[in-house]
Amino acid sequence: MSVFAVTGGTGFVGSRLIELALKAGHQVRALTRRDQPARDGVTWVRGDLDATAALTELCTGADAVIHVAGVVNAPDREGFAHGNITGTANMLAATKQAGVRRYVHVSSLASREPGLSGYGWSKGEADKLVRDSGLDWTIVRPPAIYGPGDLEMLELFRVARFGLALLPPGGRISVIEVGDLGRLLLALAAADRFPGEIDPDDGRAGGWTHPEFAHAIGRAVGRRVLALSLPKAVLMLGARVDRLLRGKRAKLTPDRVSYFCHPDWVADPAHRAPANLWTPQVETETGLQETARWYRTKGLL
Repeated sequence: MSVFAVTGGTGFVGSRLIELALKAGHQVRALTRRDQPARDGVTWVRGDLDATAALTELCTGADAVIHVAGVVNAPDREGFAHGNITGTANMLAATKQAGVRRYVHVSSLASREPGLSGYGWSKGEADKLVRDSGLDWTIVRPPAIYGPGDLEMLELFRVARFGLALLPPGGRISVIEVGDLGRLLLALAAADRFPGEIDPDDGRAGGWTHPEFAHAIGRAVGRRVLALSLPKAVLMLGARVDRLLRGKRAKLTPDRVSYFCHPDWVADPAHRAPANLWTPQVETETGLQETARWYRTKGLL
């Protein structure tokens, strides 16, 4: 049994990670901004990524730190910098202060192209801090993450119910189911040492074209979809409309459009996890069906 310190434990990825850790018999110390119900095996530590004393408390007594928390949507570059760069710097300092050596960092494939978006830039800068930390680190760069509990892809499923998919122009993507990502993070946290960078995916060589993935979502909701690839200018217009309608809650932002329209978000086979450490278990068609089922049970679809 190990003790893992986890940030982002109340979010989509982090909450699934905690479930998997407890199921495997581990103990978890988890950061939270708000009071949480008591849970066997979980020690909640009140604070955020700015609360340096709380971060040190979080890491104290842990065998490894898994830094999941981050900002995926912000109104400006400063918001990304604060959440992803400063937040990571604070976590690294707390890890060292608590005497923990093993550090697993959740980045993003977007960090490969830092010039495309504030999000990708901030994740890339955070990765640099991890590489220079002197800890026993691993950087995990997931592609698009989906699964039960996710609200980022919900609108794709909702639109697919009407037989339609509005897509970026061309390009390919990789995807990973949230439970598969959680199992990888646990395997890495339990490893004595694994310096390096891993690009996990669902095991589909060459990834998915946008229409292929849209059709798979359509099958998950029981509809044949018409996949329409939209020019970047049209998506940018949609982002401005979304910001006008939903303000800071907008899902489609100019920053996101910039990296959505990049043609290659396929996981790099050169950064694949060793098969004796981890392999994906969730076939994507099945995972999308389970995601649609979860949306229905929550009254979201």
